[in-house]
Amino acid sequence: MDENDFLAERFEEHRARLRAVAYRMLGSSGEADDAVQEAWLRLSRSEADAIENLGGWLTTVVARVCLNMLRSRDTRREDPWDAHRPEPAADREDIADPEHQALLADSVGLALLVVLDTLAPAERLAFVLHDMFAVPFDEIAPIVERTPAATRQLASRARRRVQGAETAPETDVTRQREVVDAFLAASRGGDFDALLTLLDPDVVLRADSAAVRSGAGAARGAQAVAHTFAGRAQAARPALINGAAGLVWAPGGQPRVVFGFTIAADGRIVAIDIVADPGGLGRLDLEVLSG
Repeated sequence: MDENDFLAERFEEHRARLRAVAYRMLGSSGEADDAVQEAWLRLSRSEADAIENLGGWLTTVVARVCLNMLRSRDTRREDPWDAHRPEPAADREDIADPEHQALLADSVGLALLVVLDTLAPAERLAFVLHDMFAVPFDEIAPIVERTPAATRQLASRARRRVQGAETAPETDVTRQREVVDAFLAASRGGDFDALLTLLDPDVVLRADSAAVRSGAGAARGAQAVAHTFAGRAQAARPALINGAAGLVWAPGGQPRVVFGFTIAADGRIVAIDIVADPGGLGRLDLEVLSG
C-alpha cells in the first residue's frame, strides 16, 4: 500500500463522524458531502505525517469549512432564490446504512435543523461541536476566533434558543395527515384565515434549485407563506414521504414535486420544503394516497 492509499484509508475511518458534524452544521446532505470532500483535499495537500491527532485535525478543518459556508449563506439571506433549505428526510441509502442511521438518530430531525438555522454561524458551530460532539471549548475557540469563555457563552445562548423552541416534531402519522389535509383544503379553497391557524408564526418555506427554476420561491412567516399557498395546490395529492405525511404533484402518476411538512408538537406547521430535483425525488420513498 502506497502512502496516498494509506492516508485515504485513515481518512475513511473518520468520514462518517465528519459527515455527521457537517450535516448538523449545515442541515444539507449535499453540502455536508462537499465539506467532507474539502477536508480530504486539504489533508492530501498537507504534511500528514506531522499531524498528531488526525481526528481532531479533520474535525477542525470541517468545522472551519462549514463556518465559512454558513457565513456565505448569511450574506445571501435577503435573496429568496438562494435561501438554504434544511433537508426533510434521509434518503433510502441513508436509511439502509446502519452506521449513518445511528449517527443521525439523536435529534437531527428537520424541526431541530429549522431551529439551528436561526442561530448565528458562530453560535451554531459552538453548540454543535460542544453539545453534540463534546469538543472542548478551548479547541472550538480558535475556530470562531474568540476566547474559550466567549465561546462558552456562544454555546449557552444557542442552547437556550434550542431548548426554548418547539423542536419536538409531531410523530403521529394520523395527526400529521389531519394537519396536512386541513392545509390542502384551505389552500385549494383560498381560505387565508384557515391557513394562518395551521401555520406557526415563524414558519419557513424552502425550495430546492429545481423548484426555484419552476417558479417556486422561499418565504418566512405565516402571512407570507399563507399568501403563497392561498388558492393554489389544486393538483396536489396527499402522500407519505419516507413515512411522514406530505403532498405530491404527480401528473400521469409520475412524481414531479413533493411538499414535505415539519409539524410541531402543538400541531402547527413550522416548515414546508418543496423538492423538485429528479435525483432527490428518486431517493424518496413516496406513497400517493387517496384524497
